[in-house]
Amino acid sequence: MISIIICSADAEELKQVSKNIDQTIGVPFEIIGIDNSEGKRGICAVYNEGKRKAKFDILCFMHEDIEIKTENWGNILLNIFSENKEIGVVGVAGGGYKALAPSGWYCVEYNSPDRSFQNVVQGFKLKNKEEIHAYHNPYLQKLSEVVCVDGMWFCARKNVLKDKPFDEELLRGFHGYDVDFCLSIFGKHKIVVTYDILMKHSSEGNFDREWFETILKLHRKWNAHLPLTTTKIVDEKVIYLTEKRAIKNVVEQMLEWGYSFGEIQKMLLSGAKSKRMPLRLFFKGYIHLVEQHFGFGE
Repeated sequence: MISIIICSADAEELKQVSKNIDQTIGVPFEIIGIDNSEGKRGICAVYNEGKRKAKFDILCFMHEDIEIKTENWGNILLNIFSENKEIGVVGVAGGGYKALAPSGWYCVEYNSPDRSFQNVVQGFKLKNKEEIHAYHNPYLQKLSEVVCVDGMWFCARKNVLKDKPFDEELLRGFHGYDVDFCLSIFGKHKIVVTYDILMKHSSEGNFDREWFETILKLHRKWNAHLPLTTTKIVDEKVIYLTEKRAIKNVVEQMLEWGYSFGEIQKMLLSGAKSKRMPLRLFFKGYIHLVEQHFGFGE
């Protein structure tokens, strides 16, 4: 009843997660583990192949460095989809605000409970840190509606992907696929986070310049529609101040990574396509770029 699609880089990790799924899912399932250990294909291409092979109506896309802690989680998932036909995607971590400023599935600068919703045990491979239980359910809900989910684990109805497959032409690597897919269906299907399925994710992700290059591509595609939020009553001043802080931080990060003045200017001009944000936001960003690049005001 659930087709689980995994882009596999490590045969031993695939073996371990397959055993974990078998012991915890509690419903009929299939695992479509696609070997990509040499990294020759992007994750979007692999996931589209998995979608074509899947025989069940609910598709689960997940990383292989995951251990699901919840027993009979398959029944929980199927009940979520069966009880609300408007739901198209279910994840365990997601953000209720997708910034116009280049970013992932949540915006650090958004000072609101809607910034993130999650129930995940987060491990660390790149940093010497103890694992943490990241639980944020500010409204004490069973399900929280979000704009985007984290790609570590999310499930979707197969018919949702029929018209909106993963964009393997634009995204040829291993980043941005989760945000891009969610933005492609946002407003057409509900995207939610459940707190009833707990799992451990062993890696925290590497948000480096390679990741950011993908995010820039993704934003050039979607900037006209951003920012987006699930907040019912939106304070436009809060949104503007959030974006101003976020864009200034992006400018500083791009300078730190060695982007040229022209490349950062291109990022700002791309953001000016937004139908929601006033042009003064980009003048603020440009002034900040000039000040930071030439050292004015120091």
